[in-house]
Amino acid sequence: MTSETVLAALRAFIAERDWAQFHSPENLAKSIAVEAGELLEEFQWSSEFDTERVRLELADVLTYCYELADRLGADPESLILEKLEITRKKYPPELARGRSTKYDRL
Repeated sequence: MTSETVLAALRAFIAERDWAQFHSPENLAKSIAVEAGELLEEFQWSSEFDTERVRLELADVLTYCYELADRLGADPESLILEKLEITRKKYPPELARGRSTKYDRL
């Protein structure tokens, strides 16, 4: 499935409900944080988790992320690839492999 397929479905869903008026970039960013908190809640007291509940919460986070990217006129997949390239330079494999050290301490 491509991001265009996902974005088309999201746009249709939102249009059918006339919700675009509520989905400013600021509100979408807030929604991402709220949904990320709900995702984290699934792991709050135990490392054991319900995979289906985690999948549903992750879908909520991704939905708002895709919509925010769309509102900003950005392709989600391009954003990820661009950031990956920036991060690749910060964490060269020969220094970062097997380490969780922050880039400025490698």
